[in-house]
This record gives sequence, C-alpha cells and structure tokens, in this order.
Amino acid sequence: MKMWHPLQSLALCVLLALLVNHCQGARQGQDLKCGACRAMVDEMEWAISQVDPNKMIQTGSFRINPDGSQSIREVPLARSEGNLLELMEEVCERMKDYGERLDPTTSRETYERVTSRNGRPMDLSEAKLDSRVTSSLKFACETIVEQYEDEIIEFFAHETDNVKDKLCSKRTDLCDHALEIPHDEL
Repeated sequence: MKMWHPLQSLALCVLLALLVNHCQGARQGQDLKCGACRAMVDEMEWAISQVDPNKMIQTGSFRINPDGSQSIREVPLARSEGNLLELMEEVCERMKDYGERLDPTTSRETYERVTSRNGRPMDLSEAKLDSRVTSSLKFACETIVEQYEDEIIEFFAHETDNVKDKLCSKRTDLCDHALEIPHDEL
C-alpha cells in the first residue's frame, strides 16, 4: 500500500475545499437568479392586479382594409404590451423590498418581501436585510428582464395561472430545482 505524502494530502484537501466552495457559489448564483425571477413575477402580478380591470386599450392597425374594415381590437389595459413594458421598466426597483432567508428544509437561499404593501407588520425574524443582497437581487432581476423580455410579455399578456413555475422553471430553467417551492399568495 502506497503512503500519502503530507503535501499530497494537503493538496487534496485544498482541491476538495475549492470544489465545495465552487459548487456552493454556483448554487448561490442559481438561488439568486431563481429568487429574482420569482420576486419579479410576484411584483408584476401585483402591479397588474392594481390596474382597473375595466380599462381597455385599442390595439392593432388603424389602417382601413380593402373591404372597409379595420383590424382593431380591444384588450385589457393591465395585460397590454405597452403596460407590461412600462411595468418591466420599474419592477426591478422593488427588489429593495426583499430580504434573504435560508430555507431550513432545503438549505437553499430564498428571497421574500420584507416590506408590507398594506402597512401591516411582517415577520422578519428569519430574513437577512442587507444592501448587498438587494443590489445583487436587483442586478439579477434586470438581467432576467433584459434576456427574457419577450417571454415575460408573452406570459403576462396571456397566462394568469402559475406563471412563476411556467416562466421561471419550465421556460427559462432559472429555477429548475424549484418546482417544489410553495406558492405564496399576493
């Protein structure tokens, strides 16, 4: 049996430590992207819910067709492309309202709203409030909005059910580990 030289053992320990650290960093990056996507969906859904559902906007072409008709249709303002683009311009600013929490069952970082929309107190005992976290979450959100603009518009213009899983997990693979994450209400 061959004996290990102390330097070989040290090199192996350093290599294992670097590998574990790299895997944790990759997982934290995945958790951040997933958390940013899920928070962005929450904020978009909330903003859409604040628009009067009776407000409509005309879309289509205002040109007159050869038969004398126009290709105009009315769609709800809340889910119109123009409104969605406007909401996407400001949605990542709301990442400052989120904190980081370690999920005890999965040992993964999750991100939750730490400021109430209605003024009611919130349980912040498990949340980590840190400017580093919010700036990282905001940057991840901005990257997602930029990279997946068409998909975001598509989902919010047409889908109303389970957008978090459909957009963040199935379409973009940002949360491929997160199909079991519980769904929270607005």
